[in-house]
Amino acid sequence: MINVFYDDRCPLCRREIEYYKKLSALTKIKWSGISENIPTLEKYGISYTESLKVLHAINEDNQMVYGVDTFILIWRQLPKWKWLAKFVELPLIYQLSKGIYRVFAKWRFKNLDHCTIE
Repeated sequence: MINVFYDDRCPLCRREIEYYKKLSALTKIKWSGISENIPTLEKYGISYTESLKVLHAINEDNQMVYGVDTFILIWRQLPKWKWLAKFVELPLIYQLSKGIYRVFAKWRFKNLDHCTIE
């Protein structure tokens, strides 16, 4: 079982995860909103702020993965998305995807009101 921690207060994130949930009814993915799972993330050394910045998951080996690696983990579980996981894992595509995701994640974090941490 993998456990995906997503920003359940972000409309964009919720929409994407709801889509994945429909596709993953028979897979071994647990979907966990970060607002209700802060202690679990902290157990893995992930602060609330860091969890808001990028998507995190605990893989089948009980290791924390984040960012593009989380998407790859999710896509591997979804029948019609396995090809995308394999494509994004290609060396050049993987590096490019990580860079694009970093830029997007930074932009999203800066522009969502609930991500403002006092």
